Amino acid sequence: MAAVVDLSKVDTSDPLVNRHIEKSQIRVEDIEVSKILVHPIKSFRGTSVTEASYTPQGIQYDRDWCIIDTETHAVLTARDLATTVLVTPRIEVDASLPYGGLLVVDVPKDPESKSGGCDSFSVPLRPTPDMLKTWPHFSDIVLLKKYPVDGYVVQPLNPSEPSPHDILSRYFNRKVLLTMKGPQARLAVGTPVFATLSDVTVKYQDGYPLSIASEESVEAVNAALYRAVSATDDPSDPNRVAGLKKEKWHDRKLYIERFRPNIVFKGAGVPFAEDLWREIVIGDNDTSVTVLGRCDRCLLPNVDEKTADRDTAVPYKVMLKFGKDAGHKPMLACNAGMNGNGVFRVGDRVVVKRWIEQVV
Repeated sequence: MAAVVDLSKVDTSDPLVNRHIEKSQIRVEDIEVSKILVHPIKSFRGTSVTEASYTPQGIQYDRDWCIIDTETHAVLTARDLATTVLVTPRIEVDASLPYGGLLVVDVPKDPESKSGGCDSFSVPLRPTPDMLKTWPHFSDIVLLKKYPVDGYVVQPLNPSEPSPHDILSRYFNRKVLLTMKGPQARLAVGTPVFATLSDVTVKYQDGYPLSIASEESVEAVNAALYRAVSATDDPSDPNRVAGLKKEKWHDRKLYIERFRPNIVFKGAGVPFAEDLWREIVIGDNDTSVTVLGRCDRCLLPNVDEKTADRDTAVPYKVMLKFGKDAGHKPMLACNAGMNGNGVFRVGDRVVVKRWIEQVV
């Protein structure tokens, strides 16, 4: 299978702003996969797994589904509906079934109390061609207000079962439809380093097949948060974060699930090691992973993954302490693409095949 990109034609100067680390500081031999997170329905709660198959489009079952507005067909995420993060999808594989198993979704009965039981529904995991002939298909779905994408309107196995659309619409108090990615190819978004990614297609991810992050990077954000909580109210205090609710955060920390990565690493010994990678091999896979660039962050991680509460400052304003992209957005984690098929496993070692040039 052809590589995602021709690395020989890549501009390796990709600057790192305010990431004062050197390759020599990174304990490369100790880096391993510590967690794998799959998010079957975009912006809904993720699931931690011990291994996951992948293709160049992404991890199997990751962002294969999304919800859209019934009228406009706009994709809805936690940016629009914070309580998406409280809905729990899970994959139940059953090879004996012609449709491969079920996507089971548990929806809280009362999103306001964030407790009190769930309404559940299930839909075919891999619907058969005959099933798809009966499912409405939309080619005018819009992601992030600008990217066209297609999808099938998901149907229950039994017409007498509760409609997933009715259950979700009641939960969100808004008319929505659950859709599954259709056959139309959607190209990944170009980056400052990879201007065109004509061979990379994605599903309902924001722009790229894979998101990677390290435990050390999130702990660096937690350290900055701790300094901000301890800072004075003097505007000249370099650790001060405007709008920070100190009483809320004095004994709390951020968890990596807020940032919704797929692959989490540990062992580098320093934060932001992933920012320096251009090509890596994970585990015993024959194919490599190309790191396409750092991920600029929106306000979505300000939504608490456990309560759906939206914070006004954390972590967005805290992350600004680590530098910004050209659009003045904070950066954390990296986008990546796979150069073939394989399996990621927790405990897999990481080999860095190619680095970018560090610019301090």
